[in-house]
Amino acid sequence: MKRREFLHRTACAAGAAFFHAGVFARHARTLPALSRRFTAADTVTLGKTGIQTSRLAMGTGTVGVGHHSHQTALGINGLSDLLLNGYDRGLRFFDSADSYGSHPHVAEALKHVPREKVTVLTKTWARDAASAHADLDRFRRELGTDQIDICLMHCLTEGDWTERFKGVMDVLSEAKQKGIIRAHGCSCHSIEALRTATKSPWVEVHLVRINPVGAYMDSDPDTVVSVLREMRAAGKGIIGMKILGQGQLRNRQDEALRYALSLNLLDAFTIGAESKAEQEDLIHRIAAT
Repeated sequence: MKRREFLHRTACAAGAAFFHAGVFARHARTLPALSRRFTAADTVTLGKTGIQTSRLAMGTGTVGVGHHSHQTALGINGLSDLLLNGYDRGLRFFDSADSYGSHPHVAEALKHVPREKVTVLTKTWARDAASAHADLDRFRRELGTDQIDICLMHCLTEGDWTERFKGVMDVLSEAKQKGIIRAHGCSCHSIEALRTATKSPWVEVHLVRINPVGAYMDSDPDTVVSVLREMRAAGKGIIGMKILGQGQLRNRQDEALRYALSLNLLDAFTIGAESKAEQEDLIHRIAAT
């Protein structure tokens, strides 16, 4: 990997920390009553894709960079067991990425569950057509599956990415037509890229950083929420990430989860637990919110 590319990926993993001290308290005081009770295992549909999965996705990429993350540090069997523990509790959404190095771990878990019962999401760093083709072939081998449910372009920062990386978009569109993937979209790491994604009819699924304090987000919460409303109006699938601000809200999880649920804009959200106890506690907190 070239040094410039490595630095860019590291920066994307770290994110831009828009941490506003007073924002969280303001949101925490004004959160509306939830319209209904939620559970992590609720069946949701991602926008207009027709893909149904669990509300909570099991993230595998906490500080995920260089084919490593906190979750992959558990080892193939350790992370596979964690995914299966979630599956046994109704979670049906495996969130992986090439940069996390979590494909082999997901593949091991998939050996023990009906493939059609699980939604597998992964992400490619490809920025040209040839790399995208190669990634799709390799990802399916690594994941041990003929079809990937959702493939996202990972960590887009450029405001003109739909023009600059059209070759990758075309490859993913063709892959969908052939049944290699079921849906395509992107994760964005700048407000400019996020706005461009919202306007693009090609984007079917968005992975969006959102929490009440702006930690590791593309902009302040109010700005991002306004973009989320545009996404929702366009019928796009929306998956929230950085719900706990990459650990900054670890001691205020209930409030952060309530914020995410109260928006009524996220189809699902992904959080990376690092142990079965942490995962089960998270499931309990969502049900109790």
